[in-house]
This record gives sequence, structure tokens and C-alpha cells, in this order.
Amino acid sequence: MRLLGLDVGQKTIGVAVSDPMGWTAQGVTVIRRASKEKDMVALQAFVDQYKIDKFVVGLPRRTDGSYGPETDKIYDFGSELEREFELPVEYWDERFSTVAAERILLEGDVSRAKRRQVIDKVAATVILQAYLDRKR
Repeated sequence: MRLLGLDVGQKTIGVAVSDPMGWTAQGVTVIRRASKEKDMVALQAFVDQYKIDKFVVGLPRRTDGSYGPETDKIYDFGSELEREFELPVEYWDERFSTVAAERILLEGDVSRAKRRQVIDKVAATVILQAYLDRKR
């Protein structure tokens, strides 16, 4: 079963994919958001290329575990994914995923400019890997 992990933001969508066995997550790209239609077209390419069976979407929560208004936007996006692709969507707590991604990039000595370009892709990878680890 192949999964597509998404870190959905207002301006970008970080994309990661699992291996066919569902053990590891690999970062794929960052999609610059323009419109819902263009977002779906971009994601369709990954669904087709990797033969995706399910989406794992990062769900923003506050540090105390509560949900904020941004959570509704993610649920709306997930509903759109389900309608568009007729694939299940599972949500995963994304608290601290960007912090973890930043730490990984700092440890890898990635420049500040390059970090800004790939942080969402790495965050999507962190979200998907956490999901895979928990489900195993």
C-alpha cells in the first residue's frame, strides 16, 4: 500500500511518499499553491505515478492538543481530496513536524536559503514516517 503524505499550508504543500511496503517515507517535492484546481492537478500526477492508495494529511493542533481555526481548512482540503480522488484520507497530528524538519536540515548543514525551499517537503516526510511507524 502506497501512501502520499501531505503538509498542507496556505502557500505550499509538502509532499512525501511511502515505499510500496509502507515502511519508509521519502520527500518528493513542494507544490506552490495557486488554486484548488491546480493543487488537485499537481497531486493527480503523484497519485498516478506512485499508484497511491491513501493520503495522510498533517493536522495542525496547538501545543496543548486543542484544535484551532486552521484545522477546519485542513478538513476541507481532505474532503476535497476524497471527492477528487475517491481515496481515503487519514489525518495525523503534525505538531512539531516543522521543528523536527528544521532540526534535520540544520544537522545536515543545509543553508538557510535551501532550508526555506525544502522545509515543507521534509515536514511531510516527518508526518508520513511518524504515521508509518505508529501503524506498524
